[in-house]
Amino acid sequence: MDTKVSESIKFLGLQLFDSKGFYELLIRFSFNLLIIFIIVRLLYYPITKRKDYLFTYLLISTISFLLCFMLGNVKLQLGFTLGLFAVFGIIRYRTNPMPIKEMTYLFVVIGISVVNALANQKVSYAELVFTNVVVILLIYTLEKVYLLRHESCKIINYENIDLIKPEKYDELKADLEKRTGLKINRIEIGKIDFLRDSARISIYYYSDKNRINLADENENYIDNDED
Repeated sequence: MDTKVSESIKFLGLQLFDSKGFYELLIRFSFNLLIIFIIVRLLYYPITKRKDYLFTYLLISTISFLLCFMLGNVKLQLGFTLGLFAVFGIIRYRTNPMPIKEMTYLFVVIGISVVNALANQKVSYAELVFTNVVVILLIYTLEKVYLLRHESCKIINYENIDLIKPEKYDELKADLEKRTGLKINRIEIGKIDFLRDSARISIYYYSDKNRINLADENENYIDNDED
């Protein structure tokens, strides 16, 4: 009798405490946070060393999970939920478009959070755990085993346009390697500005931990201006 009374107590139309719903939220949120932590902190961050994306992924995952979990309780249609998923999926910064790899991780983070939040009684915990573990193992395999050498890209404003000629490719590569400290794999010449005697160059290099750290120290080479 006391239990029924306590469960019926409401404030401004909302129930004060629902033990079943609260503990389900707590367990699911803790599980989702653990999975996302493994993906972004133990798999993504050691390779890229990007603290800004680490911050972004954790917060977006948290908001996506809580939003989908709470909306799932009010029985919204699946189309509306997928619409919210799409809105989060197209997030980008105005002056700094997200690289394709970071966009992929963003999609994974949002997708895992949505799955963990919207799994209903028709989905067993074994299936839910299996889905999360498969994603983690796939990322680990691609990052650590299969794709041992990841080709990264830097966009540079280069002032010595005399070296951008095809016949001076070797001189251009040597100059860029000396300035950036990176072992360059290939070079692509982009927009050329003869008024400023400069060119936009994309350099591609195989990155490991040491090279990524060095590349982050040379952020002054990156051009963030829009066309």
